[in-house]
This record gives sequence, C-alpha cells and structure tokens, in this order.
Amino acid sequence: MRRDEFVKSMAALVAASTLPLAVRAADNLRMMIPANPGGGWDSTGRALGKALMAAGAAASVSYENKGGAAGAIGLAQFVNASKGDPNALMVMGAVMLGGIITGKPPVSITQATPIARLTSEYNVFVLPANSPFKTMKDVIEQLKKDPGSVKWGGGSRGSTEHIAAAMIARAVGVDAAKINYVPFRGGGEATAAILGGNVTVGGSGYSEFQQYIQAGKMKPIGVTSDVRLKGVDIPTLIEQGIPVEIGNWRGVYAAPGITPARRRELTDMVVRATQSSSWQEALKKNNWTSAVMGGAKFEDFVDREFAALRAVMVKAGMI
Repeated sequence: MRRDEFVKSMAALVAASTLPLAVRAADNLRMMIPANPGGGWDSTGRALGKALMAAGAAASVSYENKGGAAGAIGLAQFVNASKGDPNALMVMGAVMLGGIITGKPPVSITQATPIARLTSEYNVFVLPANSPFKTMKDVIEQLKKDPGSVKWGGGSRGSTEHIAAAMIARAVGVDAAKINYVPFRGGGEATAAILGGNVTVGGSGYSEFQQYIQAGKMKPIGVTSDVRLKGVDIPTLIEQGIPVEIGNWRGVYAAPGITPARRRELTDMVVRATQSSSWQEALKKNNWTSAVMGGAKFEDFVDREFAALRAVMVKAGMI
C-alpha cells in the first residue's frame, strides 16, 4: 500500500472510532413485536423497520414476536431484557393500554421510554362468508335474544375491538358483562377463527382483513369510525344507529434507562422513517391514517389515553 493510501485509511479509522457509540450502534436495531405474526402490530413493526432502513436510519432491523396478554408478555421481556439498550425498540398501542388496565400485569409501559405515535386505524367488524347473518342488524337482534350465543372474536382482552363490542352491547341495551368475547394472541389466529366459522363476528383493523374482504371470504358489516373509510364501502356503526366510535392507534417505545440524548436520536430516526416513500406506501396499502407524534407530546398523549380508556371500560361494564 502506498504511504498516502495508508494515511487515508488510518484517518478514516480514527474518524470512525471517535463517533459517539450511540450513533455507530444505530446501524443495527432490534424490534420487539409483542404479538404473534400476522396482526396489526406485526405489520406495523416490520413496515417501520423497512422504512428505517429506507431512510438510512438503520443498516438492519431484526424482529422478535412474543404474543399474549395484550402485549404484556412481550412488554415484560422487553423491559427486563433490554434495560439501557440503545438499539431496542418495541411496537405498542391502544390495545396494550387496555390490556394493562384489565390484566394489571407486574410490568407497565411506564417503565419503557416513549418515542413516537405512528398511526391510527379504526376497527372493522366482519362475518364469515357463510354466516347465516348478513348485517350488523342481524347480529344485534341475536345479541338481544341471547347475548352468549354471539361469539365476538378479536385481539386480547382489553383490545379496542373488545371495548367496541362492549360499547355496542351497551348502546343497544344489552348488559356488556354478558357478551361472549373470544380473545386471540394475534391477528393471524383471529383471522383463522373467523374464516373457520369458529366465531360469530370478528373485529380488527381493516388492513388485517382487507385481502379476505376483497376475496369475498369475509363480509364487512360495520366500522368504528365517524365517517366511512376512504375508498372502502363499509357502513359506520353510527349510520346504523349504533353510537359507537373508537380508534386504534399504534406507536413505538424504546428500552428503559436510555439517555435523553439517545431518546432524541431515536425519535428523530423514527420521524425521518415516517417521511420515507417506504412508509407512505405502507400507509396507503394498509389504509392506515398517519398520526405521527413524538417527544413529550406523545408521552402526555399516552397518559391521557390511559385515563380515557379506563373511563370507557368502566362505562361499558368491562372493569
């Protein structure tokens, strides 16, 4: 090697070695997805990882799925195993808050580090294609006759679809405590149960049911938004005379014990990722609504959501 080439090589090594550890470590991120494959958290986490790489914020992103208890099992592993890890991220959302309220796990989301809210999505209720029911009205009529005979399938107890089912029951004069709700550990399990006719009606985000609705394997009968979803012909519950509206947001947290500087870096990285074409494509494909919010605003938002969800669940007779 010529002397000038050697000097340049050494200079590059010195420059690299003087970079802050957090910056150099950012190349390889680890994403905890506290749900089984095939659901909303899974698709959100993997879409975010892809966007982080597309935006140049990460060289690689690895994923770990750990489902159960509305995300509490994955949360516990994340909190206990990732303390101080500057590269660890975890997908979470309204479902996790509901699960914490109902399940009261020993580990809470307050032990992790808030980074950013990402999206908002409304729940869609569907029937299996071969269901004897055709509309939400049919389901409600049966619910009034025999609440236990209507099996509502969806995410873990305390999920937004669980809350929505309880709110629907209460709105039509049925004791919400009598609804027959069947929780699943992930969107994949819930989808299989609906397709197999093992539940009467299923609920989840539109993105999880989209391909089955379009293929005619599921019949959508209501959405929990105030107006119909853009480009999707599904009647709202409100227009069917059921005054129920509830959204499902998703976000991302970092490990406990990271430095304030690292928290700011990760927030900037995630926000930059949401501006990438990769993320914009994911929003369009999944019919997600962008709801990016970072920093202290996001932390305050989560605190308010805890209080609001608890109030809704008490009113619906869930706790």
